[in-house]
Amino acid sequence: MAKTDSKPYGPLYRAVWRWHFYAGLVTAPFLLILAITGAIYLFNDEINDLAYPHLRFVAPVTEQVTMGEMVETAMAHLPGAIVTRIDTPATPDRSVQIFMTLPDGGNRRVFVDPHTAALLGDLDYGGTLVGIADQMHGSLLMGDAGDAVVELMACWGAVLIVTGLYLWWPSGPMRLRGFLYPRLTAGGRALLRDLHGVVGFWSALLILFLILTGLPWATQWGNMLVGVMDAAGIGYPASHRGYNAPASTPPVTAKQAVGEVPWTLEPTPMPQSAPPEPSGGGHAHHDHGPAIGAAPGGIGIDLVAEILAANGMQWPYRLSTPRGERGVYLAFTYPGQPQGQRSLYIDQYSGQLLREVSYADYGWGAKAVELGVQLHLGNYFGLANQVIMLIPCLGILALSVTGPWMWWKRRPKGRMGVPTVPGPAKLRNLVLITLALGLLFPLAGASLLVILITDRMVAGLIQRKAA
Repeated sequence: MAKTDSKPYGPLYRAVWRWHFYAGLVTAPFLLILAITGAIYLFNDEINDLAYPHLRFVAPVTEQVTMGEMVETAMAHLPGAIVTRIDTPATPDRSVQIFMTLPDGGNRRVFVDPHTAALLGDLDYGGTLVGIADQMHGSLLMGDAGDAVVELMACWGAVLIVTGLYLWWPSGPMRLRGFLYPRLTAGGRALLRDLHGVVGFWSALLILFLILTGLPWATQWGNMLVGVMDAAGIGYPASHRGYNAPASTPPVTAKQAVGEVPWTLEPTPMPQSAPPEPSGGGHAHHDHGPAIGAAPGGIGIDLVAEILAANGMQWPYRLSTPRGERGVYLAFTYPGQPQGQRSLYIDQYSGQLLREVSYADYGWGAKAVELGVQLHLGNYFGLANQVIMLIPCLGILALSVTGPWMWWKRRPKGRMGVPTVPGPAKLRNLVLITLALGLLFPLAGASLLVILITDRMVAGLIQRKAA
C-alpha cells in the first residue's frame, strides 16, 4: 500500500476509526451495564449467601424427609400457587428451593429444610440484586426488544475489539512504552489514550471470549448457531430429537415448556405423556405425594423421586413439573463441569422413562458451547474461573469510561470531532467488511449497512452544500 493508503493515514484506517468512534459512543452505556451486571452474576451464589443466609443454609444432619413433604410445606405456605420446579441441594447444609407461580402470575422461591420439611421463608428473585442483574444482563428489563438490543451491543462489542486492535497496532517500529504499558507520566489525553489502548490490548482475547460464549443465548445469533449445528450434525443428537416428540407442528420446545434448561436442550421438542384411558389405569397420585402440575391420575412427586433414584440420578438436580395434561417431568443435572449433564423425561401418568440424554450424547459443537457457557458463568473451575472472567468485565468497564472521556477531552470546542469521511476509493473494502460482518453477526451487519448508507448520504449533502 502507498503511504497515503496505509495506517494511520489512508481511507481504510479512517473508515475503521470512524466505525470505532461511532460504535464506541453508542454502545458504551450498554456495555457498561452488561459488564457491571455480568460481574454481579459471576458471584451470584456468594452474594445470595451473604444476603439470605437464613434461607439458604440449614443444620446438616443425616435424616431426610420425602420430597412430597417438602412440597406440601411450600404449598401450605402459598395456597393456590403452583409448583413449577424443585432444585435439590449439593450439600447437606443447603436448603431445597421450590419455584412457585402465584395465582396472579407472580413468582416466588420457597426455601425448605430438606431434613425437617420446615419452612425457611420465600423471596421474589426478580427483586433481588442478583435477580435484577440477571434480567438486566439478558434483556435490559425490556423483554424481547431488550434481548435484541443486548445482542446488537454484544456483536458491536466484538467489532470494537477487533477494530480497536487494528487502530492500536503500531504502524512503525514496535515500542513497548505506550503500547504494552501506559506512559503514566504523560498526563492528559496521552495518558487516557494509553490507558484505553493498553487495557484493550491486554483484555481483548478475554472480552472476545466472553462475548462469543454469551452470544449463544441471544435470540438471532443463537438460532443461527443452532441451525448451523443441526445441519452439520454437531449439536443435539438427531436420534433423540424425534424420539417421543409430539406430532403437533411446531412442537413445544424445552425452553418454552420449562424455561431454564441447559443451552443444548432449549430448542429441542418435548416428549409427551400418554393420558390413561377414562376407565383408569393411572397411579393414584395421593399414594405417592402430591401430583404437582400433573393432571388427575398422575403419579406423585415421591414416586418421581424414586424413579430418578432408580435410574442413578442423585442430588443435586433440578426437577421441573408437567405443564398440562400431556406434559412430562424433566429432571436434569447442571454441574459446573458440563461433562456431568444428564436429563431424564418421565411420563406423568405411568412413570415411564420417555427419554434420556447426557453430555456424552451431544455433538462436539454442543459440547463446546456447553463448556463455553460454564466458563462464561465462572462455574468450571471455581473461584479462579470467576476471577478470570471478572478481568474482561473490568476491562469493558475501563474501556467504556476511557473511550468517551478521551473523545470529550480531544473534541474541538462546539463540534463533535468526528473522524473524516473516507474517500470512495476504498468502498469495495467497506462492502467486503460489511458482508463478512453480516455473516458472523447478522444484527451488527444489518446495522452497519444502515450506518454506511446514512453516512454516505450525509457526506453527499455536506459536499453539495460546500459546493
